[in-house]
Amino acid sequence: MKFYSVGGAVRDALLGLPASDRDWVVVGGTPEQLLALGYRPVGRDFPVFLHPDTGEEVALARTERKSGRGYHGFSFHAAPEVTLEEDLARRDLTINAMARDADGRLVDPYGGERDLRERVLRHVSPAFAEDPVRLLRVARFAARWPDFSVAAETMALMRRIVDDGEVDHLVPERVWQELARGLMEAHPARLVEVLRETGALARLLPEVERLFGVPQRPEHHPEVDTGAHLLLVLQACARVQAPLTVRFACLCHDLGKGTTPRAQWPRHLGHEQRGARMARAVAERLRAPLDCRELADVTAREHGNVHASLALAPAAVLRLLERCDALRRPQRFEELLLACQCDARGRRGREDDPYPQRARLSMALRAVLGADTAAASRQALAEGLQGPAIGARVHAARLAALRQALGGGTGEGGGAGAAPDASTGTGLPVR
Repeated sequence: MKFYSVGGAVRDALLGLPASDRDWVVVGGTPEQLLALGYRPVGRDFPVFLHPDTGEEVALARTERKSGRGYHGFSFHAAPEVTLEEDLARRDLTINAMARDADGRLVDPYGGERDLRERVLRHVSPAFAEDPVRLLRVARFAARWPDFSVAAETMALMRRIVDDGEVDHLVPERVWQELARGLMEAHPARLVEVLRETGALARLLPEVERLFGVPQRPEHHPEVDTGAHLLLVLQACARVQAPLTVRFACLCHDLGKGTTPRAQWPRHLGHEQRGARMARAVAERLRAPLDCRELADVTAREHGNVHASLALAPAAVLRLLERCDALRRPQRFEELLLACQCDARGRRGREDDPYPQRARLSMALRAVLGADTAAASRQALAEGLQGPAIGARVHAARLAALRQALGGGTGEGGGAGAAPDASTGTGLPVR
């Protein structure tokens, strides 16, 4: 029975990257032998165990055979006679099909070390095309390492996966898992680019695919194309190391522009509400976590109003805070502001532009949260007021605190959407 370190840990060590979690393959062993050594079984579909001390995963060497559609459409064979080379042959990419033995010797039957040197993502065997998840994984690795190219023959196999309808059988949870991981890589725009080049984006995220080729007003968007803008926004997210909630919200923030009638191009009036409905539908289809769903919804609805907020009077700012549920969800509101900043900076040549809206609205929220609403309620009760009248006093206290923080301004104007073609003063359009 021989143990080999395999996969990502071997790859990352050759790249000089920090050690990742190690996975192990056992050749010549049986489940009974591992159980006798204290390993704990955890695999359902094939024999996987956890080391009794380190908790690292150990799997028996196995082969696999396509038996149905999609990610789960495989049958596995694990037995002592399965060789290490046979086990490595079923892996996705050559750079992930290397192993090290107990003495540290590299086992590289498929040229993974060469492909690491040449910065190439290449499939191990034609069996790559049998598992549609591998397409998503390649796109994710491309987002991690932008200096790696996808081998032409691998790209051809990825297109075949799409053409054969395999991606249509992916379970939503698996799509979300790979999409979320890809969005969190250093170059999330490349995730979208690779998915688009293979045709998978049109199948998995048709709402995003439709953004490409849709023009915007060049005075506000030097990049013009809405899809190109989206890629720049995702890179703006990466530059500030935004959390997944913000990155997913930015992915979905402009979906409504893909449904604007051609006759209205390059203007996109009303795209926010359309986009919010689409963002909710995408999040539901992918079964995204609740925090991602909620932020995507509010970002799609309100990003134009946040951009325009420098021109809003205190009363309109308070309405914006209330619509965003900022008083109850201040942390989510801060994430909304970060998403809007990334949107503002996702424009060619404007990557480092200031975004004063974020600081102003953060200050506004602090002022409203700091208002002495308890005192306002007590005074209202002392005067014999009830119900809505008390609420009106609380609202007045918040508005007074906001006016003071924003330096005055008593008007009720400047409401959201009052000037749909206006700019915020920093070159950002309301729409």
